[in-house]
Amino acid sequence: MAITRRTLLKRLAVSGLGAAASASPLGAFGANGAAWPEVIRIGVAQPALGTPPTFAGSSLSIAHARGWLEESFKPAGTRVEWFFFKGAGPAVNEALSTRQLDFALQGDLPAIVARAAGLKTRLVLATGIRTNIYIGVPPDSPLKTVADLRGKRVSLFKGTNMHLPALRLLEANGLAEKDLRLLNLDTAGYLAALTTRDIDAAIGAMDILRLRDKGAVRILYSSKNQSPVYTRQSHVLVTDEFAGKYPEATRQFVRTAVQAARWASDEKNREEVLRTWARAGTPYEHWKEDYEGEPLRVRLNPNFDPFLVARYKDATEQAYRLRLSRARFEVDQWIDTSFLKTALNDLGLQSHWPVYQANGKILGA
Repeated sequence: MAITRRTLLKRLAVSGLGAAASASPLGAFGANGAAWPEVIRIGVAQPALGTPPTFAGSSLSIAHARGWLEESFKPAGTRVEWFFFKGAGPAVNEALSTRQLDFALQGDLPAIVARAAGLKTRLVLATGIRTNIYIGVPPDSPLKTVADLRGKRVSLFKGTNMHLPALRLLEANGLAEKDLRLLNLDTAGYLAALTTRDIDAAIGAMDILRLRDKGAVRILYSSKNQSPVYTRQSHVLVTDEFAGKYPEATRQFVRTAVQAARWASDEKNREEVLRTWARAGTPYEHWKEDYEGEPLRVRLNPNFDPFLVARYKDATEQAYRLRLSRARFEVDQWIDTSFLKTALNDLGLQSHWPVYQANGKILGA
């Protein structure tokens, strides 16, 4: 069934977002005469938790926690509003399709599905890339390898950026989706199902470590220190409509996001970054474990380097092949690095982050 504006606003109202989401940006003018919106609406494909509400895992979450975007747009009189979606990327797509958002932080697959369906967006910034996946099983489970999942009840949060790397991992171990009894469960659902043993395994995020610490789960597989092909990728996108109408505001957004990435990827800020993310519900110890031995600059890199571009191209082909998206499209035309390049040049950060080749190895290594 098609999602109408009215339907979406009713859904958002249930989450306390209805009034804010119904606002639409009206033209205002900054000191330089450029048009600036009254409001910038940012969608995040995860819930915000804690006091004050916080989300985690990206440099944009640090910008949110420290109010840097709000401060950046204050001189222009532009408000910044954040919307958080428990339904992850697919829910963000609904809001984008009904013009309720201007920018969004989400994973590769939902954005690919939306783009293939005709949603006009541009990828302008990477953040929260190479995020690990975990497979948890009951501690006394006889399963030892990924290949042992054949015929088992396995949960996977479909439609998110967990979906494609999970299927890629299964394929590498001789399994297709039809070889498993695959169940679509969100984070809370698969954690509960693992605890009650209603499933044999869960493919998920580091939330699984909570159950491991309680002795309720054994980690069957982690992508940590494995091929980055099996990790999750995410980005910030802007609608074509907003970028075309407010290019200066888009440049300012990306510039501030790059500054946040610079601060968040500085090793001297590691403790503060991880503890800020821990306010969103995942224990600090788990963030520390997940990031151990890996520079922040790898995961909080804003650039679309050859590795990340290759991942998005592969994901686009994989989504079409598996009939998760309607059509192929040119990824190179979807990624718009013009705003990012301007920000990097203005801030002198052209060579600040490492550049990885398509095979995941650092350039020049």
